[in-house]
Amino acid sequence: MEPYDTSVSPDLFARSVSAFESLLRTLQGKPAQSWTHAELEEHLEEAGRQLLRQLLQDHLDLRARREEEAAQREGRTRVIGSDGRLRPWRETGHARWLACMFGLVRVERMAYRGPLMANVHPADATLSLPAGRHSMGLRRLAAEAVRGSFDQAQTAIERRCGRVLGKRRLEQLVAAASGDIDSFYQQYIPLPCSRDVLLIIEVDGKGVVMRPEALRPATQRARLAAEAGHRSRLTPGEKPNRKRMATVACVFDAVPAPRRPHDVIHPPGGRSTRRRIRRGPAAARKWCTASLLHPPEKVIADVFAQAEARDPGHHRCWVVLVDGARHQLDLIRREAARRGCTINVLLDFVHVTEYVWTAAHAFHKPGTTEADAWVVGHLTTILAGQADRAAQEMTTQADQAGLRASRREAVDACRRYLTGHLDQLRYDIALAAGWPIATGAIEGACRHLIGDRLDITGARWGLAGAEAVLRLRTLIDNGDFDSYWRHHTTREHQRLYPAPDQQGFALTA
Repeated sequence: MEPYDTSVSPDLFARSVSAFESLLRTLQGKPAQSWTHAELEEHLEEAGRQLLRQLLQDHLDLRARREEEAAQREGRTRVIGSDGRLRPWRETGHARWLACMFGLVRVERMAYRGPLMANVHPADATLSLPAGRHSMGLRRLAAEAVRGSFDQAQTAIERRCGRVLGKRRLEQLVAAASGDIDSFYQQYIPLPCSRDVLLIIEVDGKGVVMRPEALRPATQRARLAAEAGHRSRLTPGEKPNRKRMATVACVFDAVPAPRRPHDVIHPPGGRSTRRRIRRGPAAARKWCTASLLHPPEKVIADVFAQAEARDPGHHRCWVVLVDGARHQLDLIRREAARRGCTINVLLDFVHVTEYVWTAAHAFHKPGTTEADAWVVGHLTTILAGQADRAAQEMTTQADQAGLRASRREAVDACRRYLTGHLDQLRYDIALAAGWPIATGAIEGACRHLIGDRLDITGARWGLAGAEAVLRLRTLIDNGDFDSYWRHHTTREHQRLYPAPDQQGFALTA
């Protein structure tokens, strides 16, 4: 067994030993005997953090001492910086502060210097110290703070680590923590599935209230034009032009689950108890991506890349669910054609249902059984793959009823929606094949990733901060945060401490 190194004075950890013994005496003393368990927890949390900080400080002092002793033994050491130039002189006593999870510590190390050259600190690379004051442990806590507001995160970090991080610096650390997500997913290889498992892609968009300078140019122009009128209130249906659209996309696997139309919607008069309702396919291994900064075509390309990584040979059945936005459909078809994969595009059945309900209220009062029966009848026809027939029937009924223009518009809008997307309404094929027909996965992702954090009341975002929060929340939702943080830590070390022969080479994943 390798012997212990005993060259260092044994009193170097004396302050840590003294702090530990003081904590022991406190717990053994009479006052502690009357403390509740909550008071014991509070005292141990504070004193324990101070003890851990002292242990870290003593260890850093030990490393500084050993570095100086090694330099004295070895004599003149050749230290070459990342620029490939020799630093001929060395100097002791160079110190910097490090804010860590236990408090503030002082890191002392040797500097190697040269004329008109930046100092080189070999101990910084050994410790992999960050560029700023805050440690990687604190940066990780800051990155995980995207689950709640920045104020809540700062309070939680202060309660755990002491006063080591301000709110503005917390926001900066969150933005910096998301910088390697693209490179992480470029080298991410998902596990493949058998060819009978469905590959589902869903795409949607959701607006985020932004600061004026973070809006897209077209939205900025519309906002300035509206403000030029100096009106105190928007007209009905007019948009305030203060949102930037985020594109959200997800891909997941699903085992086919064949169904019938009456498994999705009850027939007029209610369901029969003689038949069991068949459940739809369940999502598995869901992966999301989202962005406010990148255009929709980049997000769609990313989700297709993830899908192709799961099925490189295009052997599985690809199903794409959308809400009917034309620009999304065009981008999806263009990306599928570029990759040479066959996709089956379906319209979200929930969106279809909303149009049919609006049309129903042109004939019947809301909340009546007649309206319910009207909707059920037409939706059953649509689920049977006869959307064109449903559109024709409601149009004929509107003609016979002689509806006035305001009520007729709802029927015409439903007809246009159905006839304009007939090729995406083949629910008869989808149900028989066991495909999903609703975008519940992406709707839930939009609500969780954006609605629960970026869309809270009163929030207005800058572009960099909103993009970082959105991407980190997506990363956490995918369950990849631990793997990503190891990747990010390695990349950060490579950026800060490149090898001398690394000059001229770009970092890759």
